[in-house]
Amino acid sequence: MEERTYEAELALLAAGDFSGLRKELSEWNEVDIADFLEELEPKDMIKVFRILPKDISAEVFSYLESDNQESIVASITNKELRNLVEDLYLDDVVDFLEEVPANVVTRVLKVTSADTRKEINTFLNYPEDSAGSIMTNEMITLHDSMTVRDAIRYIRATGEDKVSIYTVYCIDATRHLIGTIELADLIYHPSDTLIRDIMDDDKQLIFVRTMDDQEEVAEVVKHYDLLSVPVVDKEDRLVGIVTVDDVIDILQEEATEDIEKMAAITPTDKPYLRTGIFETYKARMPWLLLLMISATFTGAIITKFEDALATFVVLTAYIPMLMDTGGNSGSQASVSVIRALSLGDVEFKDVLRVIWKEIRVAVLCGITLAAANFVKLILLDKLALMVALVVCLTLVLVVLVAKIIGCTLPMLADKAGLDPAVMASPFITTLVDAIALVTYFKLATVLLHIA
Repeated sequence: MEERTYEAELALLAAGDFSGLRKELSEWNEVDIADFLEELEPKDMIKVFRILPKDISAEVFSYLESDNQESIVASITNKELRNLVEDLYLDDVVDFLEEVPANVVTRVLKVTSADTRKEINTFLNYPEDSAGSIMTNEMITLHDSMTVRDAIRYIRATGEDKVSIYTVYCIDATRHLIGTIELADLIYHPSDTLIRDIMDDDKQLIFVRTMDDQEEVAEVVKHYDLLSVPVVDKEDRLVGIVTVDDVIDILQEEATEDIEKMAAITPTDKPYLRTGIFETYKARMPWLLLLMISATFTGAIITKFEDALATFVVLTAYIPMLMDTGGNSGSQASVSVIRALSLGDVEFKDVLRVIWKEIRVAVLCGITLAAANFVKLILLDKLALMVALVVCLTLVLVVLVAKIIGCTLPMLADKAGLDPAVMASPFITTLVDAIALVTYFKLATVLLHIA
């Protein structure tokens, strides 16, 4: 898609032609308007937001970053804030309130109606990242005793303010979820047909519970190719739905979190450029300290085997190569397994199959690397045969051990209820470095007859 330059719109803004700017923006998609606002200085952003037509301003607000949302809320009157909150979908209100300071939450709750305030508080009481915290209750529900004629009339009367009408949810008199029905099915059935006779009420009715983790919700939506999934409480009463647009946000959030953990960074919800220097420092420093301290073990190992290095100084030159190759091999295995775990391709019960596969891969990779390295050591580096043999044997063993560790640690972490991404490259590299050195010097001691 061609990127907008906003030249015409910025010219209208600079000239103070807010009427022309309002007319221009009214023709845009709400997401594009939000992108335009994100490019402006805070003062100009607030000015432009306030001229937006009422019927699109709430939708635009929902696509803005939380700090810009907070700036807008701080600049508008209580009446404007109440109207904005009432126009937003409930899940968008909750998402916003979860990101802002307590004083902003208090103000929002103070200006909203009693019913809206009660609904917001209910959603805010669910644990963060649970299905209850990301769902919305603005969906179409039909009683199973209704006819198709009544159902269509009801959808026409209430559907405009719902997040989705493509799938409607069937409930009994006590709001228990008993089935679903597609809008197309309603249209094609005779008007006097009862909902209970055409709804999908099989034993595998797909739903999630309010306390389920959002990753599980995303997996259900992805696995069954759903546009939305119903959320029920512990008594199987329908309380909301999670829509596919929220699932996309979840997948992006979880992927970002995993990437940050794999790089030994404490995850943050803020975009990179909106994260302060000190906040970034706090996210990175603890892990760097931990890894630095753990890396001192490699120094202790080198000190312990200083006799071997003194006798065969040439051994020192190949330490970086062995450590880097081992770390890279472990990282390859760990990243593959972490991704497979997140996609549900493997589980802990598959650990032996995974290890056996990585052993075979390690043997092939190790032998190939050792053969290429042996030729270099003999022809280019002019090493003695036994010294070259020590380096190459170490290489094979290090690749083997690294891949076993790389595939095993994430699976053990997952089994223990930890995030497998924590057991990614930095930790595995540090561990493999120590093993590589011990293996290297032990082989040198035995094969080169170092006292």
